[in-house]
Amino acid sequence: MTEPLIYELSVPGREGVKPPQLDVPPAELPAELLRDDLPLPEVSEIDTVRHFVRLSQLNYAIDKGMYPLGSCTMKYNPKVNEVAARMPGFLGAHPLQNPETVQGALYLMYHLQEALKTITGFAGVTLQPAAGAHGELTGVLIMRKYHLDRGDTKRDIILVPDSAHGTNPATTSMSGLNVVEIPSDERGNVDIEALKTQVCDRVVGIMITNPNTLGLFEEQIEEVTQLIHGCGGLVYGDGANLNALVGVMRPADVGIDVMHFNLHKTFSTPHGGGGPGSGPVGVAEHLVEFLPGPIATLVGATDEGYPVFDLHKPEKSIGRLKAFWGHFGVLVRAYTYIRMLGDAGLRGVAEHAVLNANYLLSRVRDVYPLPYDRICKHEFVVEGKFENAPGIRALDIAKRLIDYGVHPPTNYFPLIVHEALMIEPTETESKRSLDAYAEILLKIAAEAQAEPELLHGAPHNSPVRRLDEVTAARNPVLRYEHEF
Repeated sequence: MTEPLIYELSVPGREGVKPPQLDVPPAELPAELLRDDLPLPEVSEIDTVRHFVRLSQLNYAIDKGMYPLGSCTMKYNPKVNEVAARMPGFLGAHPLQNPETVQGALYLMYHLQEALKTITGFAGVTLQPAAGAHGELTGVLIMRKYHLDRGDTKRDIILVPDSAHGTNPATTSMSGLNVVEIPSDERGNVDIEALKTQVCDRVVGIMITNPNTLGLFEEQIEEVTQLIHGCGGLVYGDGANLNALVGVMRPADVGIDVMHFNLHKTFSTPHGGGGPGSGPVGVAEHLVEFLPGPIATLVGATDEGYPVFDLHKPEKSIGRLKAFWGHFGVLVRAYTYIRMLGDAGLRGVAEHAVLNANYLLSRVRDVYPLPYDRICKHEFVVEGKFENAPGIRALDIAKRLIDYGVHPPTNYFPLIVHEALMIEPTETESKRSLDAYAEILLKIAAEAQAEPELLHGAPHNSPVRRLDEVTAARNPVLRYEHEF
């Protein structure tokens, strides 16, 4: 039985709350803000509570089960992070307070910057960008200004591998630059020979994801950075997949000049549903003066020896990218995560993420076609199609997974893999959890051969069945309409 929606529960005259009598004169509202009728539901308090609790239980979340969205790193968020973010001194801070009154917040920001510098090898970090794509834009604007500051005005090309994140071309265009795509070779790396044909004095730089969106480490990453530096360009590292490297390899050590880090992925702060995220950017020494401000800086000490912090804007800064300090609550959670794990714990993140991905891949690789037969890093890509079930697509497999009460992986990305299923189990899943997911994938593969219509009609037991996704995207229904 379908549960009634809150408008369908409405009964004339029913009230959930009785506002107190006004003890101040009522304000005069502008006529354009007034209406004759406002058809809100008339419901009791218990009706309202049950309605929203029911909706919350229909939603899938990492706290309910495995969430293997490739490239998104939807791993468990330790609850101690939430405790820290709710500490009164952090929760109640206002961004316009005098720095003298928020030294604790500045202490945290400064030491988070220092921790990220240590982890990645970069000389400077800004915490301002609000998300990964925002960090990308920050990085490319820094690259562009670096060249312009040196009088090198002819550079207008960003090289983007076809295995890169989809936001990379958009970031390039938003920065007023032109995209040149570089193909992958037969092992899933950047095609070095193709890259050699594109390096020239018009190249601003390359945007490269390592591990790439195939879940594979770029085996020739040092040769790539040398080629780009050889033509005077810069190397942007998309840090979305840092979860596979943290504590093991420092990106700056292989020649990366600028990189964003997704705090809401690698460092376990909540994300999804529109945010908030956080995408700090780290840069090599020659780019520090172009970072956006403000940056938390150690400026001295009190007579008692306590450190004093302030906010600083670099001399040649590209300017402010975000109001105030960035998403401060996310910074608190990420700092807590780093401090709780320490050096060994952070390395364990990468080691277990890689182990889990390779274990799950080993369970399904003989059934799901594997386009690049290599050891993966934190995620892997298989094809959601079968020779003996030609009518089945990746979308059918994903929808059928919902019937088993688990979340589908990323579909149809990266674009260079036909019918892609991109699976990232993360380091926080147990062997039991991985085995359960593998068994479901294998069972669905068997169903695809025996009962393909079962997959074509899936999901069968969800509140909303399979939608016409094209129509939903073009003509979204954004509100519930009810005739009273």
